[in-house]
Amino acid sequence: MRMANLRLALGPAACAALCLTVLVFAGTPARAVPAFAVQTGQPCQMCHVGGFGPQLTPYGRDFKLTGYTQRATNFNVPLAAMAIASYVRTAKAQAEPPADGFRTNDNFALDQLSLFFAGGFGQHVGAFVQATYDGVAKAFAWDNLDLRLTTATQVKNTDVVLGLSLNNSPGVQDPWNTLPAWGFPYTDSALAPSPSTSPLLSGALAQNTLGVTGYAWINSEFYLEGGAYGSVGASALRRLGVDPADPGDLNGLAPYGRVAFQKKLGGGTVEVGAFGLRADIHPGRDRTSALVDRYTDLGLDASYYRALSNHDVVTLNGRYIHERQRLDATCSLAGSSESDCARNDLDDLRLDASYYWRNQIGVTAGAFDTFGSANPVLHADNRTLRPNSSGLVFQVDGTPFGGGSQPARRINLRVGVQYTHYLQFDGAARNFDGSGRNASDNDTLRLFTWLAF
Repeated sequence: MRMANLRLALGPAACAALCLTVLVFAGTPARAVPAFAVQTGQPCQMCHVGGFGPQLTPYGRDFKLTGYTQRATNFNVPLAAMAIASYVRTAKAQAEPPADGFRTNDNFALDQLSLFFAGGFGQHVGAFVQATYDGVAKAFAWDNLDLRLTTATQVKNTDVVLGLSLNNSPGVQDPWNTLPAWGFPYTDSALAPSPSTSPLLSGALAQNTLGVTGYAWINSEFYLEGGAYGSVGASALRRLGVDPADPGDLNGLAPYGRVAFQKKLGGGTVEVGAFGLRADIHPGRDRTSALVDRYTDLGLDASYYRALSNHDVVTLNGRYIHERQRLDATCSLAGSSESDCARNDLDDLRLDASYYWRNQIGVTAGAFDTFGSANPVLHADNRTLRPNSSGLVFQVDGTPFGGGSQPARRINLRVGVQYTHYLQFDGAARNFDGSGRNASDNDTLRLFTWLAF
């Protein structure tokens, strides 16, 4: 093992032990985990907007930043589970089934079944570990990992929380619901059509990297974080149920940074921040050439949370990511010249707002817009050769048990209706693929149930 670049070079026995640990002790974005509710003795509404995850309240953010260690009981079993099932219908049947065993439209599925190992151990150590069975792909794999070591101190009479996070997805350790790892929509289905292009930070490195980041949470207002990610070995990823070729192999370390400022304002809590990632990748883990694909993602984010006197809750979240791409390796493998392939820009803008009546029944509206450079290699399968996709997402959901006292109730349930309307899809509003299919043909109605226990 070369710790300098965080690579896993596990032998069969060690990797089998790691897989067993994840599968036995583990439970997709941080969901509303009943094990945490039992540990804190608080109803799910204390940590989660609407009484269900993953959208966090200010209390929930502090719980995460202090390493999941706050507790009201001497001991609780740190295990939980989650299941999501849904019905998906698109405005027009898809050209081919979205997965083996499914139809081109009107599909029912168990989207995922997850097991969690989630809890705090003493005053300084906490864990959120998840393993998931994908009911669409019919495969089991490790999922989110966030192991924390924290301590509280004072610097010149200012309260400071210092922490380290070992995690497997840039942004999964973040306490705000603005970054892609925890952004709206908080649940979706692999059976629904989705645009083919998004920034690297929007999940491309999730579950195929490991990183260590250190952070300081100063006076419950200033947040500073920095660290780096490295690739997990191909054989280890296969044993953990992950395709090692997608997106490829990091060349050395990928640095990650995050700053944020949170303040109580106007009866609510406001946050503004910035974040960034730099990554050099060998696509498909092909190291026969010295060329790499270089991605630089820089972003801004903001959020607002307010609990009203009648227990209604209002939230706003937004982020903007600009990605610079220098795809020398991909273009070389495709036999394309630098002038029409290697240098690209990609922009991604997301906004959402929600209102929860009595913190139980919620309405959320979101908007997204992804746009960027034309590229005949990356976007050869659409008519305009551009990545542009935009649309609106609406959701209505209810959580009947989110305000229940704990630990008497370990079961939580959310039911919802979600609708996605596309204004553009993979480059155009009409005839985006050159065969007559329009963006609105991919409009998706989804009915879901989300159970945690």
